[in-house]
Amino acid sequence: MTTPLDDRKVMGAGPLSERFDQALVYAAQHHREQERKGSKVPYMSHLISVSALVMEHGGTEDQAIAALLHDAVEDAQPGQGGAVLAEIRGRFGAAVADMVAACSDGLNDSGERKGTWQERKQAYVDGLPDKSLDALLVTAADKTHNGLCIAADVRRYGAEFWDTFNASPEELSWYYTSVRDVVADRLPGSSIADALNRAVAELVSVADAGR
Repeated sequence: MTTPLDDRKVMGAGPLSERFDQALVYAAQHHREQERKGSKVPYMSHLISVSALVMEHGGTEDQAIAALLHDAVEDAQPGQGGAVLAEIRGRFGAAVADMVAACSDGLNDSGERKGTWQERKQAYVDGLPDKSLDALLVTAADKTHNGLCIAADVRRYGAEFWDTFNASPEELSWYYTSVRDVVADRLPGSSIADALNRAVAELVSVADAGR
């Protein structure tokens, strides 16, 4: 009879290969000039954090790589999204590319980002029930890190921090809550669902406090 500690002993991807190293460099090249909203913090801090969360919650190397690259298509130069996705597919494989595409919102058939914030997020939420569970882990890790960071920054800098976003606190609460609900339904009892639930609770708390 196995115990939770026995399960812990076999959890995780094991030693990483050179593919992970290459993905880390690829992500750095694509996001080198980007910074976190309202700061000079390199955007790579987010990508590394999401990848770390994926690994810490038992993700595979492919999922860890997809976490590093999950914003590469969304943040590509205008007209280059499709080419970036094709390059990821060629360099890191179909499984990684499919997860990156699944974690990107508002992509048309050519891999370009279209639509307003509300249109993109609504379509993303509507599609979550059909995403692969592999991609859903990456999404949950992404929203966990962002949710905690937003809540911490609002507590530290005040309500003015909300102005750095293209959406209101109410809209962000709706989006993160909607993602949390799907993750809880599709990954019940998982550690990442628990982590996301705590992050969203923090985000909703600071949003409600400002009303």
